[in-house]
Amino acid sequence: MLKTQLALFDLDGVLVNACDWHYEALNRALREISNTEIGRKEHEGLYNGLPTRVKLAALADFGRIKAEDMDAISDLKQKYTTEVINEKCKMDVEKVRVMSWLRDRNITIMCVTNSIRKTALQMLRNSCVKDFMFKVISNEDITNSKPNHEGYVAAMVMAQTLPENTVIFEDSPKGIEAASGLGAKVVKVKDADDVTVDLMIEVIK
Repeated sequence: MLKTQLALFDLDGVLVNACDWHYEALNRALREISNTEIGRKEHEGLYNGLPTRVKLAALADFGRIKAEDMDAISDLKQKYTTEVINEKCKMDVEKVRVMSWLRDRNITIMCVTNSIRKTALQMLRNSCVKDFMFKVISNEDITNSKPNHEGYVAAMVMAQTLPENTVIFEDSPKGIEAASGLGAKVVKVKDADDVTVDLMIEVIK
């Protein structure tokens, strides 16, 4: 049986239940600048798991926003996201237990996220798991974000670990697509509440 050497975690919806924070912050910015918003079903079907810039580019292509407003919407969305993270993202005792359990077994831990680096580090620090991370790969550290698998390939190269010794935790369809087909074990979770020590005991060999 192959031994797990590397655990790779998505951030939003896996380590932190932040998907709605991003959704609400973006819609607030969209309403203020472009008088539009993304509906819940539209979000789940098309946009969940994608970087903000990709979402805005699609909205511009659809004629929902002006291309020249993309920078202003992105900046305002980031402002609102930062505010909600500071308000809602707190220490997660169970995630600290998960990280400690993995570290005690000499398993390298990394986060691979479509969030920008500033937001990712803020959430990881607030939830008290940042210091467990060997590396954090944000959408600013790679050329092609999820659903492309570049981030996960880069993580395995950085950790000098083969796919067959890697477990990836994901929640969104775009993230699952990015993690699939690499030879690593992919564990789909509903949300961050699923990421527990009991789950680690079940899936980590």
